[in-house]
Amino acid sequence: MSKRLVIIGAGGHGKVIADIALKNGYTDIVFIDDNSKGECMGFPIVGTTSDVEKLNDGNTEFVIGIGNNATRKRLAEQFDVNWTTLIHPSAQIAVNVSVGKGTVVMAGAVINVCSSVGDHCIINTCAVVEHDNVIGDYVHISPGVKLSGTVSVGRATWIGTGASVINNISICDDVIIGVGSVVVRDVNRKGTYYGIIS
Repeated sequence: MSKRLVIIGAGGHGKVIADIALKNGYTDIVFIDDNSKGECMGFPIVGTTSDVEKLNDGNTEFVIGIGNNATRKRLAEQFDVNWTTLIHPSAQIAVNVSVGKGTVVMAGAVINVCSSVGDHCIINTCAVVEHDNVIGDYVHISPGVKLSGTVSVGRATWIGTGASVINNISICDDVIIGVGSVVVRDVNRKGTYYGIIS
């Protein structure tokens, strides 16, 4: 692949994105990071977020390698660049699925028929997004999460590792669902929820 890929964020999440990029044929990969210098995964860290516009040459694609929803949202809204979508080759994306710009789908994830995933989301390792789900922008679906059919997840919501959501549930914007939680009713107010949410 001839285009350069700039990954914003040289931490653990950025490393996983670099691996996905390699598996998608990218060879010219660089990082930028406000707190690190040198290399990440053997790729150079070429600057900080203040260098984004300088690197935006028309033949460069960008992706945000930061797990924090608020930071990802701030950066996505700050820069007008060519945001790319990355999907791991082992992910299963069904027909009639839409995946927004800047979104990353990790290894082993499943997104089933007639679902939509917004911009700058993370569908993390082995997460399951069943049929007819609607996932808002800047959402993080953590590893091993299971969303049953016809679930709606609002913008900038974070669903913790291993959580489960039954079918026909709506979760509003700016919610955190704790690790291993089970959601069996709608969540209509932003906040942090954990355990059996009934």
